[in-house]
Amino acid sequence: MLEITSTPLVIMAILGTVGVLIPIISIARKEQGSNSFYAVIAFAALIVSIGYVGYQFINDNVAASALFSEDVLVDDAFGGFFAIAMLIVALFTTVGSFNYMRKHNSPAVYYSLILLATIGMVLVAYSTDLVMLFVAWELMSLPTYILVGFIKKNPSSNEAALKYFLFGALSSAIIVYGISIAYGLTGSTNIGEVIQGYSTLDPSFLPLALLSVGMFIAGFGFKMGLVPFHQWLPDTYEGAPPPIAALLAAGTKKVGFAAAIRIIVLGMVVLNLDWTLALGVLAVMTMTIGNIAAIMQKNLTRMLAYSSIAHAGYILIGLAVAPYSSLGLQGSLYHILNHAVMKGMAFIAIAGIVTTLAVTNLDKLQGLGRRMPITALALVISLFALAGVPPLAGFWSKLMLFGSALDAGSVVWWAPWLAIAGVLNSALSLAYYAWITRKMYFEGEREKRVKEPKSIIAIMIFSMIFLIGFGVYPEPVMQFVEFATPVLSLDLMP
Repeated sequence: MLEITSTPLVIMAILGTVGVLIPIISIARKEQGSNSFYAVIAFAALIVSIGYVGYQFINDNVAASALFSEDVLVDDAFGGFFAIAMLIVALFTTVGSFNYMRKHNSPAVYYSLILLATIGMVLVAYSTDLVMLFVAWELMSLPTYILVGFIKKNPSSNEAALKYFLFGALSSAIIVYGISIAYGLTGSTNIGEVIQGYSTLDPSFLPLALLSVGMFIAGFGFKMGLVPFHQWLPDTYEGAPPPIAALLAAGTKKVGFAAAIRIIVLGMVVLNLDWTLALGVLAVMTMTIGNIAAIMQKNLTRMLAYSSIAHAGYILIGLAVAPYSSLGLQGSLYHILNHAVMKGMAFIAIAGIVTTLAVTNLDKLQGLGRRMPITALALVISLFALAGVPPLAGFWSKLMLFGSALDAGSVVWWAPWLAIAGVLNSALSLAYYAWITRKMYFEGEREKRVKEPKSIIAIMIFSMIFLIGFGVYPEPVMQFVEFATPVLSLDLMP
């Protein structure tokens, strides 16, 4: 039974209360242009939430990771891990919006929606019941539909919101279909009870169980940006306000993996491990298509969007080999955390560039290293970290992912090929990241330095310290990831 002081309930209370109060305060104040006031309130709520989760970990009040629970929510290390990652991303989005929202109306609604979406992201990670997971999923999705199209006078923003909504509605319908099949076969929506029911299922019902797992993979694959469920992603990221693109790329995308890891045991039971090869093929397709498409882009936002697709493929490597190597899920969680910082940092850098220079075309980024030196340096560090260049943090998570694939090679023949594909794709990504770097530092005429937004600089400095510091000394993060990783092994098989 969850206590009133359990982490998911406390986070929901803090962010929910503040998220509702901000619009009420806005109505009472009857003021326009109070962006900084509402940003500070949202910032404070997120800081308090991060502090509470951190306090629980420091004082050993967090249970070991558990895939199942009798309750609809479980206060465990796995959920806490994702809670910290998602709260940091929401913090990036809030701080990164400080200057951006000065030029736009309704800041109170904007920050309120960010907090409500964050509640949904956090609750998905803590959910151990299919209905609770779906409710949290929608609580995350609905505010982001509005946030993507928040700049109503921007046609590309409206188009992005419509496309995101249509694909999102389809994915939600697919997830509901999967839940209905699972309930019909087992009489329960508790993930643990569903798995137990599937393990003793009459063979004649196996195709239906298989269909339900396929529905979950497709539904969650939409948010994860897996190929072939990725078509919405580049247009949505390009049309959304840059800070919201950061929220999607670094936040909601990772929530899809949290849901998949909770439910992926269903696939292990139903498909008797045959699903792992399918996930491996999906991983190779996703990272290869994402990187090839990224090379052909002339817009920085679209390039990073396709890069996000590729990184979903890297993370999927860990899930594919999870039953055969203990490093599989650890590598996936490690890269999820690193990617949240790396990609969040990159998109917030874009927010700073858009706010200051109003450009995202790569040809117009020439000389950015001289005009916005801190932003340009941070962007380069984030790109090299995404490529897995040592001694940055992204190197270690990729090394763990590829190492898990090699380790699984003693059990399944195809696993080492995932590592080879991952290394080749990382080299491919380094090529277009280096191209961006060349444009920023070695092309263009000398132009005067412009004033960089202080809020953007704050995020850049924090992120650079994280990526360099935990790249040089990764042990604390590795221990945190190991504690947060749930046990997923062949012993779970019927």
